[in-house]
Amino acid sequence: MGCCQHYAPIQGGEEAFTVAMPMVTFGRGALGEVGERARARGLRRVALFTDKRLTAMAPVAHARQSLKAAGVDAAVYDDVKVEPGKDSVMEAARFVQDGRFDGFVSVGGGSVMDSCKAASMYGTYPADALDYVPPPNGAGKPLPGPLKPHLACPTTAGTGSEVTPLSVIDFPEINTKIPLLSRHIMPSEAIVDPTCTYSLPERVVAASAFDLLSHALEAFTARPFSRYPKAESAGKRIPIQGANPWSDMCAREALQLAGSFLVRSVTDADDHEARDQMAWAATLAGIGFGNTGTHAPHAMGYPVAALDKGFGVEGYPSKPMIPHGFTVIVNAPSLFRFTAQATPERHLEAAVELGADARGAASEDAGEVVTGRLIELMKATAMPNGIGGLGYGEDDVGELATLCKRQRRALGNAPRDIDLEGDDLNRLFAGALSYW
Repeated sequence: MGCCQHYAPIQGGEEAFTVAMPMVTFGRGALGEVGERARARGLRRVALFTDKRLTAMAPVAHARQSLKAAGVDAAVYDDVKVEPGKDSVMEAARFVQDGRFDGFVSVGGGSVMDSCKAASMYGTYPADALDYVPPPNGAGKPLPGPLKPHLACPTTAGTGSEVTPLSVIDFPEINTKIPLLSRHIMPSEAIVDPTCTYSLPERVVAASAFDLLSHALEAFTARPFSRYPKAESAGKRIPIQGANPWSDMCAREALQLAGSFLVRSVTDADDHEARDQMAWAATLAGIGFGNTGTHAPHAMGYPVAALDKGFGVEGYPSKPMIPHGFTVIVNAPSLFRFTAQATPERHLEAAVELGADARGAASEDAGEVVTGRLIELMKATAMPNGIGGLGYGEDDVGELATLCKRQRRALGNAPRDIDLEGDDLNRLFAGALSYW
């Protein structure tokens, strides 16, 4: 891609990128097609993953009715935990092993879809929980082969899990979340019905919305694919390959939609147009970062979730927990001030797509322009004021930084090098304590 300076080839760098995504069906009422689509793939008995709250709600009932009408038997697994951990995933894997299913359907948010992916992985190819976890935290063993078809039906607008080769799981023994990564765990189809989001509580919508916003912003500003070492072979090119022209298209559109509709979708539950547009933005952002990887805001978010100070949010389980979208966005302004120094033009362009007024802004202003727009959106939707708003203080910065160093893959995807032996992470977390 020598025509674009951002992707100019370098000696020994990657010269090609690979685009991967599932078949996507999007639109109001699309969930009703799940039975027909499962049958078209030859599925006769599926594991239907969801959670206990959703089991009695309309989306799951609709999906079960559609599957039944198509002659597809569905065994419901609803023991999925919000923000799934190793133990709950391995329990679900045993359900997969015992059930002799020929495919999977997931109906729920990111926790449901991620649990289905991981259970399919461990249930099909049993292994120690850390075997498929990337180094330095696990053995980094590749998944031995393909998995059975998975039709993913999101009920939130944010995670993008329906279109990604990632499954984020909490591993208590290392006190952090780690993304499992394999092209084999990417769903076969994504069926995105935005009406599933119409009844969501405000805080759930907000957390999901900021997750998708950060996905898009991270995909657009990630390290360019051309700065990674050239893959030894086509099969060894990993999905986390850095920013590329394909992901740019998805990220730009997702940022534009988020800038226009995020606040409306959070503050007005009857604004179905806004929720439709945010559902589409989430899918686009997922396709974008599913082909680039996330970077430092997500890496910083995982330890914030792991060291939860008892922060509770309406609409989530009574057990105190920090929703994933909150943990990511509270770090984002601090991080993008830092990374903007490496690629100011990209950061300014992203800010404009998100709705910022960058008239007259110079390269040295890029960090403040993009973070200013982020903070404006956070204020408009009553998001926590940095990690301090989640209960963290100066005394926690060192421990957060230490845990964050385990997220080497995501940190290495940032456009500016982060010195893991120095004080960079300490300064970034200190900068995220408060913004206003």
